[in-house]
Amino acid sequence: MGHVPTATVGALAAVLTGLYFVLPDAVHFTVLVFIIAAWFLTAICWLAQKSADYMHKYGSHNEIKKKLTESQQIQMGQISAEDLEQTKIQLFTDLDELKDRVKIKDNEIEKLKTEITNLKTLVEIESLRTELTHLKMLAAQENTKRKKKK
Repeated sequence: MGHVPTATVGALAAVLTGLYFVLPDAVHFTVLVFIIAAWFLTAICWLAQKSADYMHKYGSHNEIKKKLTESQQIQMGQISAEDLEQTKIQLFTDLDELKDRVKIKDNEIEKLKTEITNLKTLVEIESLRTELTHLKMLAAQENTKRKKKK
C-alpha cells in the first residue's frame, strides 16, 4: 500500500546504477554521487512507508486519541476529593520549601555582595596606602636633594 514514492525513487536509483556502467569514466564520480543519494532516498521512503503502515495497523490517529482521552477521563473520574486535597497540601508544602530555599539563597547572595563591597574597599585602602608610601618616598628624595644643594 502506498509504495509509489519508494518504487519511483528505487527505479531512478536502478537506472542511475545502470548508467554508471555505460557512461564515460569522466562522469563516474558525479553519477556515483547521484546513485548514492538516490539509494539513500529509496531507503528513507521505504522506512517512512513502513512507519505509516505500522501506525495505521492499530487504527487511525483519531481513534487512538479518542481512546487516550477516554482513559484519561476515566482516571480523572476515579480521583477522590481526599486525594486532591492531599496532593494540594503536598504541593503547598513543596512550594513553601522552595520559597525558604530561595530566601536562604537570596540571603547568601546579599552576604556575598557585602563581602565583595568590603573587599573592594580594602583594595582601595591598600592602593591608597601604597600611593601614600610612594609619595613619602618621593618627598624624602626631594628633601635629600634639597639638603645636598644647600
